[in-house]
Amino acid sequence: MGGTDPAGPVLDRDEVDRALARLGAEHEAIETSLLALQDHAGRRLLEGAELTGVTKERWARTEASITLLWAYFDAYSGALRTAREIRARRRWSSREDLVELTELLRGECVTVPGAAEAAAGASGPGRLSRRFTLAALVERMNELYAAGLDVVVAADAVWSALPARIDLLAAELQRTRRLAHSVGVRPGEHPAGDDLERITRTLTRLREQVISDPLAFWVPAKGSAAPGGGRPDTTVYDREARALEEVRREIDAVLGVRQDAEQRLIKLRDVLSRADRTLAEARTARGEVLAKIAATEVPVVSGPPTALHEQLATAAEYRRQAQWHRLSPLLDSLEQKAEDELERARASLTAVTAPLAVRAELRGRLDAYRAKVARHGLAEDPLLVERYDAARRMLWSAPCDLRVAEQAVLRYQQAAAELLGAARVPGQGGARDDRGES
Repeated sequence: MGGTDPAGPVLDRDEVDRALARLGAEHEAIETSLLALQDHAGRRLLEGAELTGVTKERWARTEASITLLWAYFDAYSGALRTAREIRARRRWSSREDLVELTELLRGECVTVPGAAEAAAGASGPGRLSRRFTLAALVERMNELYAAGLDVVVAADAVWSALPARIDLLAAELQRTRRLAHSVGVRPGEHPAGDDLERITRTLTRLREQVISDPLAFWVPAKGSAAPGGGRPDTTVYDREARALEEVRREIDAVLGVRQDAEQRLIKLRDVLSRADRTLAEARTARGEVLAKIAATEVPVVSGPPTALHEQLATAAEYRRQAQWHRLSPLLDSLEQKAEDELERARASLTAVTAPLAVRAELRGRLDAYRAKVARHGLAEDPLLVERYDAARRMLWSAPCDLRVAEQAVLRYQQAAAELLGAARVPGQGGARDDRGES
């Protein structure tokens, strides 16, 4: 509806009829839109809510704008009614009627009281009235309608999306709290319990803010001029939802501890028992080595892992008291320490019994060479008998000096090799060559 200079050509009857038909269609469309805005669920919620912050300020302006919008519409309706009445005077409008209609349809003939605009902040102070053309008035109504609808749709979108999601998350939070309490995850006793308290406070505060100030949680769409273009801001909600999911995983881990705690405790007792037995065996072996092997440094064997046994007793007490949140990290620590203790005990036993292993290897080497020379009919050779008896006395008597005994075995090997026509003194390699030959 572009404005036309009322001083321009006078509209003829057909042009008037077409203009009235267009204005009538616009009137009907505007009325339909205004009634829809009036009945919009978001508008009714805004009218009945105790608003705060950004929403309170914008809704105050929007309410005044909607009031002004109806004032504009009433003025528009009055002008259209007047134009229709003039056109209805005669079937064939006179020149005077056409001039009047041209002025009414194109000129600034619509007057809006200044009080209505002042209430909406649309005019300066002291202005008694404002005049519009019908086209300008339609444009102004469209602007006010779009601005009002944007506020209503945005608030309604936030209220439709966030509170329901917050309520669902709060319900899940309550279920998680009950489950957490059942496994001993409580505020002040476990970090997950503290997290649940913080999430509860945040969700309560978030819901209150969303209800009272929904527009604070609205993100307009960039580059969109359509009313209600945008989306609810779920940043805080999403963060707390992720935090609750992490707490649930922590509680699931604690539940897993509750389900297999007894088996893990039994396994721990078994590992520590094996470590104790291995250490006891190492201590016995050390006494045997000290008694049977001379001039040898034998490592000291430590006592049983008392601290681990005490922690194991604490773990069993946690299980009896259903303190799963404390049992979980303790079991994780104990399992690793128990395996380390068993490995340490095995290493201690190996280190302690090393001299006995060396003596056994020398005994085996001596007997292997004696069997070899016996196959060649040389077992009764006086030199071999003498050297064999000397080596055997050293290896089978206590305490045994391993260094002297090894030299005696080497002397026997040397004598045997010479008798067998060996090209070299076998030493350690000779024993391997001999095993390969036999």
